[in-house]
Amino acid sequence: MKISREDVEKVAVLARLELSSDEISALTGQMDAILSYVDKLNELETDHIVPTAHAVPLENAFRVDEIRPSIGAENALFSAPDRVNDFFRVPKVIE
Repeated sequence: MKISREDVEKVAVLARLELSSDEISALTGQMDAILSYVDKLNELETDHIVPTAHAVPLENAFRVDEIRPSIGAENALFSAPDRVNDFFRVPKVIE
């Protein structure tokens, strides 16, 4: 076994988990299986694999910038609850 019952108990204390004896026994087996799987992954030959941050190459999905007319201040402020000239009036948040 790669992990002992005492290791699981220590982790439970650090995580502030109250585990029963049955739960500790079950977790010991489960955690041992996980660590065995990780050991198996460490056996893979990865010397010629380039490290990647993403599994799929990222591409810019933005559209091309085009100059278009805006909706204008009057239309933007049409349903504003409170306005001053061409601006929204909002509650003061900094005193």
